[in-house]
Amino acid sequence: MTEEEVHDLTREISMLAYVTEDERTEVLKEFIKATQNPNNFSLPGGLEYATSVLLAAFGPETGKRMAERLIKSIGNETPMVNTLRKADPQQLAKIVHREHPQTIALILCHLGTSHAATLLSALPSKLRTQVIRRMAALDQISPEVINKLAKTVCAKLRLVGEANLESCGGVRAVVEILNRVESVNSEDILTTITAEDPALAGTIRQLMFVFEDLLQVSQDDLRVILSKLDRKFLTLSLKGSSAQVKNHFKSVLSTRAAEMIEEDLQALGPVRIRDVQAAQQQVIDEAKRLQSEGKINLKPTDTDEFVE
Repeated sequence: MTEEEVHDLTREISMLAYVTEDERTEVLKEFIKATQNPNNFSLPGGLEYATSVLLAAFGPETGKRMAERLIKSIGNETPMVNTLRKADPQQLAKIVHREHPQTIALILCHLGTSHAATLLSALPSKLRTQVIRRMAALDQISPEVINKLAKTVCAKLRLVGEANLESCGGVRAVVEILNRVESVNSEDILTTITAEDPALAGTIRQLMFVFEDLLQVSQDDLRVILSKLDRKFLTLSLKGSSAQVKNHFKSVLSTRAAEMIEEDLQALGPVRIRDVQAAQQQVIDEAKRLQSEGKINLKPTDTDEFVE
């Protein structure tokens, strides 16, 4: 069987609970025309059994990879989770704020980043930090657990009249959400995390904005950043960057200044990667300083949100 066929087959196995003898007999009749002595037992199904089949058939490495793909595909198609994603995040916050932080972290992982940020902001400040720490520690969660949780939350939403009533978590998911939370709230969360877990806070801060994210900065704001940088220093930071990044930087410069940057890049020759990374980090630090002073905005904006 091809890997695609195996994926489809094990996906169906994982969605089963138990197959009755009658069901088993009918299936066998369809494929082998007759069954003389059907076994008097139920065949196991479920995600755990499907995973064991994959590991036995393809070995630990390939089997694990295929099982992870299976888990992701099932999680994305869970009806209750999709329903939860449609819920008003403000209303959802009122429902879940008394839940355990681990439960809220699981919910955040299955919302879009914009909805998750709104939900996080609506939570009590002390709870936000607890939720973010648990979310950062998450890795893979069984879709069966997620679906059960989604059912419980959706039931509570219906009780209060909600009409519009799903790989998970990790530090990068936290970063995407915090990048969309108001600066004062995200900084409050990070300050608390720093006191409790400096290593985690450092990792989050480092990932919250990278050099390539400057592509999302408006030309006006980028112009302000470049006005604070030495040309030689800027040239080093652009060494090895993509053409898209270089063009974005040069688009806010005068024609002559852009030409001089290009000439400097060609004349620079080979440089150590760590020197380039250090230069890029200083550009980021300068950008963050300007944002803290209210002179620019580094927050990404969602292109699918509108106002009348």
